[in-house]
Amino acid sequence: MSRTRMTWHNEAKELPASDWLFHAVPGVGNVGKLVVDSLVDKHEGKLIARILHPDLPPHATLDSDGLLTPPCLEIHTVTLPSGQNVVTLSSNFQPLSPAGQYEVASFLLQASKEAGIGRLLILAGLLAEPGSEAVHVVCPSKEDSEAMDKMGLEVSKEHPSAGIIGMTGMVSSLAPTFEQAATCVIAETVGTSVDTVAADRMVAFLNDSFGLNLGLELDNTKETAEKLRAFFDLDEIAELPPEFDKSEPDSQAFYA
Repeated sequence: MSRTRMTWHNEAKELPASDWLFHAVPGVGNVGKLVVDSLVDKHEGKLIARILHPDLPPHATLDSDGLLTPPCLEIHTVTLPSGQNVVTLSSNFQPLSPAGQYEVASFLLQASKEAGIGRLLILAGLLAEPGSEAVHVVCPSKEDSEAMDKMGLEVSKEHPSAGIIGMTGMVSSLAPTFEQAATCVIAETVGTSVDTVAADRMVAFLNDSFGLNLGLELDNTKETAEKLRAFFDLDEIAELPPEFDKSEPDSQAFYA
């Protein structure tokens, strides 16, 4: 029996077919998450579903309507300036266990395959030295790599040299087992908690490389970055146990 379940919102009953699903969760510099959250904020994305799992951190939060919501991964539909409709998945959390990450990744991939999602773009950051501005394209299958080659994109065979862990790694690497096309796009970052410069670089890369018009500028990502910084400030969490570590998670150690 699956421990993962989906709740539907705003009259949605299923994931819509789309050419693209943008996926990002907390990680190094929160680069991918900043891009995806900015898309939702800027273009007034519509919440259609939440993915729930018991291994998500026990941290309920207030949503934009001031309602208390359980920890989850949120799925939105977003209409880009071109009129193209895309799907996004983002979260402030990842499952705390390897099994939970595997289960949620598998659940998402099954759902996206059934919905007819053309390609998952999994967005992430990679810790690098100051001044490093590379964006790496990483593929989980020969077919994905050949598709990127046809688009004129160089597929990295060396970075990230230590691989990818967490939800980013699971969704990316498991995609071929569900016959779901997927590409991981990783921007180098100095690893600050919310790296707006790297996020802006990733936006430019996505627009240029995938023929997209995300309609985002640095001001948009900075505005969303302030929201993320406020969320990760744990000082106002009710019922925070004394043993809880209030320091910022060492995302460099756990996520790409």
